[in-house]
Amino acid sequence: MPAAEIRLEKISKRYGDLWAVREITLHIKRGEFYTFLGPSGCGKSTLLRTIAGFVSPDEGTVYLDGAPVNHIPPWERDVGMVFQNYALWPHLSVFENVAFGLRERKIPRDEIQRQVQQALEQVGLQGTERRRPSQLSGGQQQRVALARTLVIQPRALLLDEPLSNLDAKLRAEMRIELLKLQRDLGITTIYVTHDQEEALALSTRIAVMESGRVVQEGEPREIYEQPREKFVAEFVGKSNLFIGTVARAGDGIIEVKTEEGLTIRAAFSSPLLPGAAGKKVLLNIRPEAIDLLAPGEEAARLNRIAGKVAALAYQGSFVEYEIEAGGRPIKANVINPKGKRLFQRGEEVAAVFDPKDVALVS
Repeated sequence: MPAAEIRLEKISKRYGDLWAVREITLHIKRGEFYTFLGPSGCGKSTLLRTIAGFVSPDEGTVYLDGAPVNHIPPWERDVGMVFQNYALWPHLSVFENVAFGLRERKIPRDEIQRQVQQALEQVGLQGTERRRPSQLSGGQQQRVALARTLVIQPRALLLDEPLSNLDAKLRAEMRIELLKLQRDLGITTIYVTHDQEEALALSTRIAVMESGRVVQEGEPREIYEQPREKFVAEFVGKSNLFIGTVARAGDGIIEVKTEEGLTIRAAFSSPLLPGAAGKKVLLNIRPEAIDLLAPGEEAARLNRIAGKVAALAYQGSFVEYEIEAGGRPIKANVINPKGKRLFQRGEEVAAVFDPKDVALVS
């Protein structure tokens, strides 16, 4: 079936006095890989289940291809959902688990055979037809759940934290497989996760959620590089946040005096510049934008903060440092440390970074 266009209009759901989701309006385009990202309890799974039809909204309307579907039960919406625990039948073989939805739809036996084989090939599980779920690895069980959903040829694929039960290495591998499969099929996919790396790696667009609301929506790079709220900056990736007051503005640069007494220069061509002096701002600098130099070592950058190494952790492709400067910690991830001397705890260093790598949060 053609990929679905999904629209949510002022969706709200309350459990007692608690609003699980509140007045959410979103437009998910055909063929998108769209992610609801947020911490536990933010409402992302409730929103996904509302689209699937397992939860009825107290307010608002769900539209599939322009038609309201609030009154339509889940099995008639032509959407497929993969649950966090996979929900496989333990007493059925892989083949029978995948064929279950087709049998419920009274599909002829020969056609069931063909469609199940095709679905298993799509997820790389051909040859496992006779096995039981208990004879499969976690990654294989996840693929069976995915094949069972795809075999009914849904208009949209809904995934509720499907990789959370896998170990880190397998989770990273399955991310790539899932991404390739979604791109090959072109199916509209909505993904729920609390894992920022998954969201950034998989999505065409992300809705960051907090306390039942969408606080920012955008493409992965926009969410990461241009967070519009403190919550987004802190939740998506690691951040160095500075509260300060604009001391000077001009020539595309604002100079900010932070609460700790540090001076940070940031590049801006935004409407902030005219009359910006005296304005209170929140700045964000990602750790990977910061390099470390020995005292006296020069670099052609406008920001330089003196400090002392408080801690370090070698991560292979980078070294994670914590620098004590101005009475507060600064995180610095020095990329590709091969051949570079590692600064040790207690050493004096200079944290340097470019004004264009300083983002204005608010």
